[in-house]
Amino acid sequence: MTWPHEPVREEARAWAAAIAADPRTVYLDTETTGFGSAAEIVDIAIVDARGQVLLDCLVRPVGAIPPDASAIHGICDHHVAAAAPWPDICREALGLLAGRPVVVYNAPYDRDMLGYACVRHGIAWDVEMVRWECAMRAYAKYRGTRNPSRGGWKWHRLEVAAIQVGASPGGHRALGDALACREVVLAIADGR
Repeated sequence: MTWPHEPVREEARAWAAAIAADPRTVYLDTETTGFGSAAEIVDIAIVDARGQVLLDCLVRPVGAIPPDASAIHGICDHHVAAAAPWPDICREALGLLAGRPVVVYNAPYDRDMLGYACVRHGIAWDVEMVRWECAMRAYAKYRGTRNPSRGGWKWHRLEVAAIQVGASPGGHRALGDALACREVVLAIADGR
């Protein structure tokens, strides 16, 4: 028996297989002070296609980390007090993304956060120069649960997706979430 959405599921699997096979692929995650253009990055991680850590660091924001954000990722002001600010980290981070497929669980969010960080600090960087790939949307297609309120496919939180494919949830820290995103993509590619 085939699922009614089998062609969409196969499309997601083919996407994941291509991403997983590309040695240039990197997986990125950030943790931030909140949402929108006023939010700042406080944690960033990038791992390569093999799961090797390319970047994993805290980032000192200009403003304070709100308690509600700290409650999610566990990062407080004292954790980032000695961390480098975004201008000191961005050259390495952006260099690791150049010319590669960048896979993120909810790519529009992290893409925007990097763009906002650069604008805030007067750093010229075009977010469209990166090939952004969204693992969350691919996983939604792969799972094939309809979302009646929004139409399309139901999005799943990363920790839920990771558990559903037998991987460890990332724990709302950038490195753990980047690795969990990679595991979700590999599971889609494998048809798990």
